[in-house]
Amino acid sequence: MDNRSPAIFVGDALGLDFLNSVATPVDTPIDWIENGEGLLCWLEQAGLVPRETLEAMRVQALPGELDKIADQARNLREWFRIFVREHKGRPLTADALGELEPLNRLIERDEGYSRIAPRQAETGEGLELQPMRKWRSPEALLLPIGEALARFVCTEDFSDVRACEGSTCTLLFADHTRGHRRRWCSMAMCGNRAKQAAHRHRRKRSN
Repeated sequence: MDNRSPAIFVGDALGLDFLNSVATPVDTPIDWIENGEGLLCWLEQAGLVPRETLEAMRVQALPGELDKIADQARNLREWFRIFVREHKGRPLTADALGELEPLNRLIERDEGYSRIAPRQAETGEGLELQPMRKWRSPEALLLPIGEALARFVCTEDFSDVRACEGSTCTLLFADHTRGHRRRWCSMAMCGNRAKQAAHRHRRKRSN
């Protein structure tokens, strides 16, 4: 298993959290999906793939197969990063549809279906229709990522997509705050660093 620190989920949108799966939280860059095991761990932390499915993939995958899927995931991530950076800060229009063809080609491979199952306890008694997916090969691990990216494109206002103002930070987030004044990926990281830097600057000027 991979013993690295937990992945970062500060984007307030899973599509952006996927882009944030490579970051520099302190001083050293970390890529949480640099290999197959990293991809499995990230998918579990993101809640995109059931744990039992991930365990089955670990057992069934051929040597090096999961690493190749992780490589595809990184390529998908960097392609989508370019798309988001080009369109963030303004509403996304239908004119961008042509650019999204690679994403459409990915999600059309999905083998999703539904089944009748007991309703989740928090929603009451009875039955409900639950979405399911067939996991025929390790490549299927890319499908829930593609679905998350597609949902992000179709439901998020790109006017709210921001880049953290931290001087060395690469993280992106959707600003859902009242007044849309969010500046940092999180106050625990870049927000506190900015406060400390401002405090040092004030002390230096007063001396």
